[in-house]
Order: sequence, then C-alpha cells, then structure tokens
Amino acid sequence: MIRIADIKLMPGKPESALKGKAARLLGVQEKDIQSWRVVKRSVDARKRDQVHLVYTIDVSLGEQEDAVFARQREGKLSRPKETAYVLPKPARQPEHRPVVVGAGPAGLFAALALAKAGLKPVLLERGKPVEERQRDVSRLQKDGVLNPQSNIQFGEGGAGTFSDGKLTTGIKDPRCAEVLRCLVKAGAPEEILYRAKPHIGTDLLITVVRRLREEIITLGGQVRFETKLTGIGTRQGRLCSVTVEGGEEIPAATLILAIGHSARDTFSMLYEKGFSMEQKAFSVGVRIEHLQKELNRCQYQSDELAKVLGAADYKLSVHLPSGRGVYTFCMCPGGEVVAAATEEGGVCVNGMSQYRRDGVNANAAVLVGVGPEDFGSAHPLAGVAFQRKLEADAYRLGGGGYRAPAQLAGDFLKGIPSEKLGHVTPSYLPGVTLCDLRECLPDFVCDSIRLALPLFARKLPVFADPQAVMTGVETRSSSPVRIRRDPSLQCEGVKGVYPCGEGAGYAGGIMSAAVDGLRCAEAVIEGLA
Repeated sequence: MIRIADIKLMPGKPESALKGKAARLLGVQEKDIQSWRVVKRSVDARKRDQVHLVYTIDVSLGEQEDAVFARQREGKLSRPKETAYVLPKPARQPEHRPVVVGAGPAGLFAALALAKAGLKPVLLERGKPVEERQRDVSRLQKDGVLNPQSNIQFGEGGAGTFSDGKLTTGIKDPRCAEVLRCLVKAGAPEEILYRAKPHIGTDLLITVVRRLREEIITLGGQVRFETKLTGIGTRQGRLCSVTVEGGEEIPAATLILAIGHSARDTFSMLYEKGFSMEQKAFSVGVRIEHLQKELNRCQYQSDELAKVLGAADYKLSVHLPSGRGVYTFCMCPGGEVVAAATEEGGVCVNGMSQYRRDGVNANAAVLVGVGPEDFGSAHPLAGVAFQRKLEADAYRLGGGGYRAPAQLAGDFLKGIPSEKLGHVTPSYLPGVTLCDLRECLPDFVCDSIRLALPLFARKLPVFADPQAVMTGVETRSSSPVRIRRDPSLQCEGVKGVYPCGEGAGYAGGIMSAAVDGLRCAEAVIEGLA
C-alpha cells in the first residue's frame, strides 16, 4: 500500500478523478491500481479565490510498489502506518461488576470497552434514554419548562449529543481511530474516518448513542437510567460501594466516574466525602450569530461553493494586552443556539447543529478565559459558584421562563442596550430579551470581548456586522474543577475510583472524553492482573 498526500481537487470534481491523478503521480496506468481509498480530506480556503479540496489517499499496486518507491522524487509518498487497537484482556473476573457513572462519551466508551472485555459493567445515568431526553429538551424550548435531570447537559450521550457533534481534537492518541471506527459501526457517516474536520450532528448522534447502548447490553452490560449517584462508600482507602438516589447500595470495587462538567451536586458530594479536588480554569462569554450565507460568501466568495463544500466555518483567537485570551469555541455552521440550563433560576446557552448544517444562522461561542484568580475564593468549588452567579443574573435579565438576554453586536460595542433586531433573527428558544449584556457578565469579560470583536473582523469580515446577535451566557465550556488522580488514573487517596473525562477535568470534547474513557477502562482491566 502506498499513501499519497496533498492531491488537490477543484470543488465539484468527482472523487473518482483522484484515481487518474494518483496514477500520474505514481507513473503507472490507471488499470495498474488494484484498489484505492480516501484517508483524509480537507478544504484549503486560505486564498478565497482559489478554494480547493486536498486529499490523502491509499493506493494498492501489488508487486509494483517497491519500484514506485525507488523512483519517487517528491515527498508525497509514504507507507501507511496503521495499528489496530488492542483491548487488554482481564486476567480474572472480579467479584463485583465494575460501575460506570455517566453515559456521556467518556462513560459510554468506558462501559463499551469493559463490556467487550467480558466484565459486564453497570452503567448508571442520572438522566433519561436519548429518545425520552429529546422530549424534555423540546419542552424547555417550547414551553420554558426545565427538567433538572433531563436536558441539554444530562441524559444519555451527555452534552455532546445536543451539539454540533464535532470530532476534532488536539490530542494525538491512537485510540482516536478506534473511537471513530466504533461510531461508524454504530451508524455515523463513514466520512468521519477521513474528513479533516469530522462531525456527526445532533440528528444522527441520537441514533449512534442508542446503538452504543444496545451494544453494551448485548455484550452483557447493564444500563440504568434515572439513577443518580448520591454516595460513595470506602473502607481503608478503597472503594467498597456506591449509593444511588433512593438509598440503594451497590457493592463495587471499581468505579469509573464520568459525571460530566455540569454535575454540580455530585461535585459537592465528592468534596464532602474528602475527595481530592482543585479549581480549574475555564471560559465564559456569549454565543454570537451571523447569517450563514454571509459567512459562506466571506469564506468562499461564492454561494455555489457552499453547496459543494458545505456550510463554512471558522476558528478565531486573539491574545489581548491585558493577558486575557478571547477565542471562538464550538462553532456551529447552519446551527442554532440552545438552552443548556440544568438548575432552576439559571440561564446558560450552547450551540447545536444537525448533520446537514442547513440552518439559516451560523453561531459560535465567544469566550474569555477565567481562572482561580477571578473566583474570589480558594474553595475547590468556587468556579461552580462563579458560574451560578452569571447564570442567575442572565435568568433575571432575560425576564424568567428561561428566556435569554441578547444584544446586537453593534450596540454591545457602543455600550448601549439593544431595542430592536436587525436582519439576524436569533435562533434561541424559548426566546430572547434584548438588553445590555454588561448587566449579566463581569466587566473584564465584556471589555475583553469588546476589544476582540474588531480584531476578529480583520480576519473574518462577517464579524463587522453590527446586527449580529449576541446571546448570553455561555458558562459550561469545560469543567470548573479537577478531581485529582494518580499515575494509575485512580483518585488520589481512594483506590478503585477512576475520575474520567470532561467532568473530572481530563478532556475537552467528544473525542478526548471518549479516549479518556478507553484509557480508564484499560486501567481497570489491567488492575485485574
């Protein structure tokens, strides 16, 4: 097999044209190519009048391959180096089933790995199955009625299910390929295996998550919904049981704690139990919405290209003289801003896209980094209190009923409240209340965003639109705490408990959380030696 990198293809050309390009690069006839497949596809839009697709493909030539390598002059050819993921095998069956708490990406993949190893895990999820969870999310959007245990954050699939479903990550871990393979097996589009910026979308993720659950059950695992962890029992520094709401005590020697970044009551329980925890930096800000067609024109210089390449996206960041960083996060092309509250009397927002990304608006978070120095306390849960205050202020400013405060970007820059909308209609449901966002965000956050927006506009002119809508507040960018773990991935001072994923402070997105779930499952299996 020969891997060929950096093959350019103009938008609109069929991928079948890659075979002829590969033959010419290799100096062979098309008929000599026994098989080929795409392993990576990206869009190069650096020069907006010369947008094109860039491919890496694998080609099989049989006996000719050595001769082709011998005469190559360019560095575009290489031998693929792919290794299969090998799950460790347990040396023995434990007395008690391993318990996994949380059915987000970390918990699902941890439970799936344990089930594949024959350990028949028990997966506990405080929320509902994804099908029922959909109805609770819709009820909040339509009627302003929140279910604190079943919402955008809580329930099967975790927060990532109601998002853009991005699978990009900055980590370089061979487990990433295994996660993608599992997602495709569960119904995700095969293109996520090779796209440079893979995503699934909420509509498809719902099916994928359900099928992952079904595989866990088929392999002997147990999945229990509406079952909230309320206590952890230890004996001589080692886990001996977990307690769930209602008082049921489950004997357990191993627990993977994949609780997600919004399980504030669980954080409090762990702190009261003496678990080692510390404050962690995160980010807060707003969601900004532009017209997707304007972003497409800005990035591609053509509406037609968007039909071929898909809705345009972006990723921007600036470092201000104050030392604060401002950046866009979880950009949702053709998506919507969604209600992400988990507690009565608090408003927070997030972004979501369907697979086709064909909505009218583009949205992204515009976030400012915050850290322990901003929390006003050394308490490990001070970041949670910081989030709660912003969310309560946003609820009050929105006028109740989980309406969100919003302001036009032009008015925000001028420092005046907004009174009417322009050509961008906000997508947030149950609705927005126009106001001055300075009344629900700290001065340093508003000042940082005010400085960043014109700098973003220099890189991407759509940010100069004064009628873009900013909706607040986004506070759940990542966990505000870290549950400390030792080199064996177990809690410091408590053997048998494995803090895992984004909620524990060790991941930042679907892929990295799923990978951490696999790592923790491997640690549990190896601990049975």
